[in-house]
Amino acid sequence: MNSDSRIRLSVLGISYSQIQTGAYALILAQVDGPYRIPVVIGAAEAQSIALRLESIVPPRPMTHDLFVSFAHAFGVKLKEVFIYKFEDGIFSSELTFTDGDRTVVIDSRTSDAIAIAMRTHAPIYTTPEILDETGFLMEQHEGTEDADEDDTPEENEGGVRRLSGFDLPADVEEEPRYEKYTVEELERTLQRLIDNENYEEAARVAEILRNKKND
Repeated sequence: MNSDSRIRLSVLGISYSQIQTGAYALILAQVDGPYRIPVVIGAAEAQSIALRLESIVPPRPMTHDLFVSFAHAFGVKLKEVFIYKFEDGIFSSELTFTDGDRTVVIDSRTSDAIAIAMRTHAPIYTTPEILDETGFLMEQHEGTEDADEDDTPEENEGGVRRLSGFDLPADVEEEPRYEKYTVEELERTLQRLIDNENYEEAARVAEILRNKKND
């Protein structure tokens, strides 16, 4: 495929599934465009991506960190990730590596490919056909005074409506137990969670901490 016709994507975030236990939706955003692509991923991959999104450094390297360190040690660079196929509800991706002399393309699960790309700042691409088939438009909250208050819980802090079926767990949405913590308490809690390798919860605390610091 002509590289000029490919669509570049960025990682927007992760939503939790209230329908399928242990499943998450990785939301990819069209760069300079309105479309979003949801990719269903497992808990381990979601945790790895969430850590990177929240800039949390675990005390010991996770699998994707180890892979990147190994590649760098041998002078191998990830050039790009290409999501090239969508079939039977599954995205297929490939990683393009180079050592300066050779270029090698390796097949990969999309979740692993994205987790590695985030750690190497490699670009992520897909095809216009996949974007047309799987992409959706996010409804933007206009913030008007006559907006229906009943719709508010369905929108995140950025004013973007979440993908149907993938949302924050009810206990997090309705009883944000960390919201009343001070910045100092959140920082201590975050460090304790990292020390205990409870990275999923640490990612949530890090997000709340960041929002409090930005208020």
